[in-house]
Amino acid sequence: MTLPRDYPSQACALSRAMEVVGERWTLLIVRDAFLGVRRFKDFAAHLGTPRAVLSDRLASLTAAGVLTRVPAHGPRPHYELTPRGIALWPAVRALSAWGEDHHPAPGGVRRIFRHAADDAPVAGDGRCTACGRPVEAADLLITPGPGLPPPADGDDPVTAALHRPHRLLRPLHLTKGTPA
Repeated sequence: MTLPRDYPSQACALSRAMEVVGERWTLLIVRDAFLGVRRFKDFAAHLGTPRAVLSDRLASLTAAGVLTRVPAHGPRPHYELTPRGIALWPAVRALSAWGEDHHPAPGGVRRIFRHAADDAPVAGDGRCTACGRPVEAADLLITPGPGLPPPADGDDPVTAALHRPHRLLRPLHLTKGTPA
């Protein structure tokens, strides 16, 4: 039985937000968009999501104004976060920090967020540990942490690319010739 996507008996803002981002895989797609994933095949390879589910979630996020489909230079379009999607960053950051605090990865954090302006780590509350300012998603550099397993031959292109420092919201530079 498929669960409904809406919460008609709930009248709060959280229920309305959950109607947009509360389905399985949706927040991981949003996370990957922040990381710089743009193409359908790269979302699919990195997430291991069934293609029909991924297609449905991308369509839902596009219809809700969280993502936009952008014509690509090649034969297929790609996806980018809209300002409405970028506004989800505090929630994505908070859920990630909660996961690190309550369900940590073996060996330590897998990815460290740093303030691009001064290269200082960013705390779980989104503030730079050096300057104390809140750091916007576009000003974050993501770097490998001590818990990130070493690259493996079978890694998808997104996982392989995330072994290098990368600025959030910028397209991820995927190695050419790597299957996706």
